[in-house]
Formats: sequence, C-alpha cells, structure tokens
Amino acid sequence: MVVKNAIICDAKGEKKADIKIQSGQITQIGEDLSDTHVIDAQGAYFMPLLVDTNVRVQDSVLNAKNIKTIAHEALCGGVGHVVLHPECNPAIDNEIVLEFAQNGLSVIEGAKIDLMLNTLKEDSTLSNIAILLKRGAIAPYMSTIAKNDVAIKIAEYVQMYRVTLFCKAEDNSLIHSGVMLEGDVSAKLGLAGIPDLSEVLHVSRMIEIARHFKIKILFKSIASPRSIYLINQAKKDGVEVCCEVSIHHLIHSDTACENFNTTAKLNPPLACKSDVILLQEALKNNQIDSLTTLHQPNSPLNKEVAFFDAHYGCEALSDAMPLYYTKLVKTGLLSMNELIKLTVEAPSKSIGKVAGSIEIGQKVNAFLFNPHTKKRVTNEQSLYNGEELSGEVIMTFQGEKVSSFRP
Repeated sequence: MVVKNAIICDAKGEKKADIKIQSGQITQIGEDLSDTHVIDAQGAYFMPLLVDTNVRVQDSVLNAKNIKTIAHEALCGGVGHVVLHPECNPAIDNEIVLEFAQNGLSVIEGAKIDLMLNTLKEDSTLSNIAILLKRGAIAPYMSTIAKNDVAIKIAEYVQMYRVTLFCKAEDNSLIHSGVMLEGDVSAKLGLAGIPDLSEVLHVSRMIEIARHFKIKILFKSIASPRSIYLINQAKKDGVEVCCEVSIHHLIHSDTACENFNTTAKLNPPLACKSDVILLQEALKNNQIDSLTTLHQPNSPLNKEVAFFDAHYGCEALSDAMPLYYTKLVKTGLLSMNELIKLTVEAPSKSIGKVAGSIEIGQKVNAFLFNPHTKKRVTNEQSLYNGEELSGEVIMTFQGEKVSSFRP
C-alpha cells in the first residue's frame, strides 16, 4: 500500500512525501512511490495517532460495553491509545477488577486501551500497588486526598518500580463543599465554589515529595496558572515533575457555567477569564507538557438535573483532533508538530512508551487528517455543541488494520 500526496507531520516537523506500508510497517518514505494499492491523501496530514491518558467511561461505570464505546470514539477522533481513569465503578484498585477490565479489552476494536491503577481504596487505604503493576496496570494514580503517611508509601512504590505517578492535586476538605470555581461567577449563580488554592497547595506538597524521593510525577488536568509556575520552577531545580492541561481549560472560562450549564461542570472546575489567558500564555511558552480531552461522558439522567446535583464531565473524545486543530493550531497557539509533542510524544513518555515520529522500519500507527473540511458538532454533552470545527479524520492505520471514516 502507498499513501500518496501526504504531508507527513510528526514531532520533528513536516514534509510532503509518499509513504509505503507493507505488512503493517513503513518501508519507504519518498517521492513517486508505487504499489498496486494506492491511497491519494490529496494533501491531508499523515500523522501519529494521538494518546490520551485521562479518559473516563460512561457514567464512570466500568463494563465491556462502555470500554468498547471509548475505543470506537477515540479512533474517530484520531486518538489511537487511551489510558482509562481508575476512579470508576468498580474502581481499578484490586486484582479482580483489573482482570475483569483486561478481559473486556481483549475483544475490542478501535483504539488501544490501557488501565491505570488507583493507589487508594475507597477507605483511603493503600491498594496492592505492586501486584497491580505486575499484572499489567500501566501507571499508578493518586488523588492528594491521601494523607501524608499514605502519600509517602505510594512514593516509595513509585520509586521502587520506576514508573510515573499520575497525580490529581485536590484538597478533600475543599472539593466536597463546592461545584465550580470560587469567584464572581459562582457568587452570581449562588453556587458554592472551590478555591484554586485547593489545587495549588497540593501541587506544592507533591513537588516536595517528588524532590525527596526522586520520583516522576505527572500532575493531571491542572487548572491553575500558579500550579504551572510552581511545576516549572521545580523543573529548573531538577525535580522530575510535569503537568497536563485539558483543551477545555485552555478555551473556556467559568462563564461557560452561566445559565447553570451543567456541560461546563468539570473536575477540576473551569478557571476565570484572566487565568485562561495565563494558561494560554503558558502553552505558548512551552510550560505545559501534555494535553487531554478530559473525556468524561455522562447519560442525560446525570446531566439534565440541577447544577449542584449534576455529575462532572463533558464529551470530547470523538472530536479530539478537530478540536485541537481548530482551537489551538488555527488560532496560532501551537504549530502542528508542537501539538504532536503534547498529544503523542509526552503522554506516551509518561507511560514508558516512545511515540510521536513517522519513520521507516516502524510499525505504522498513524492517521490521515484533512484540515480543510468543516463539521458542526451535534452533541448536547459537548461544550462545543453547535460549533463548526475544521478538519476530519479520514483514515487510521494500526499495523495491518486500516479503518476508513469517510461517509
């Protein structure tokens, strides 16, 4: 198979070329390549499939049907590798649930799905981290609701197994009293707010734990510019910490919650307008390490209720690449190769994988993206419902499997 007239785009840059694929491997990259099976890309991008390490299943219910849906929606959006969040029902905090979920993965088609483990059980005691890592969980996850003695034990396991700790910085005494960011908008709506100090306090605490134990920490779905500043200052000191930010927090402020819009009820809560500008500046200044769609789908039963009672989350996975392209690349916040660093190279590195390049000799794991088409979002569970996005995923290549998304 030859993909002709493509713009090969990876973390290193882009160039116009043809790509020859044989038995699921890239065998040639050049001009005027020929084969009996030719796909004319017509100037579309040929780029690595995206990676998202912060995705939840429908209503946080872990079952085969919901995992299958995630795998399909991810591939539609150009995401080829997903790491499921372990805070689900049942939670991925013991061998039985891990094995149950792994059995569900064996029969799915679409994106590759991996599982992270929850280091904390429901009663905030330690799960069996060592066993879960040995049995295939790809990364340990920890909420900073963990007390210091438990957090230190988790750090010791992370140090022992040389993995990256996925960490959600939040304060237990503050998050349960509020439903959105504490500020002018929450006051206007009469809703209890969560101060951004909830995140900042625990980012600072976990940086010191990373410094002491010399472990790697990826702070998940950061929403405060102050947190990003602290993380980047720690990097300068040689502490191995990095941060992930969602597309929503870079685009929307807490004003999206006006009129009690439950689709904008996210965890962490959307920041104020001035902080969104600072987050965008941090993105342009290479102070954000990876991006996520923060996909957290809910049934209407859990969203079409009063704001206080609504579940957290919105949907974005099936529109991932058009969203990233429209909101970040077309607006000039990022170049295409910078986007790949943030959505492929960095998240892959956090789970011990190498991805983000298109090279001869590698198994093909890529997709064709046409940036010139337009598509209107028709999903009431999306923050972008009714908006017109640029670009579409035309085709995906996963080894010998080729999937087409053309009508």
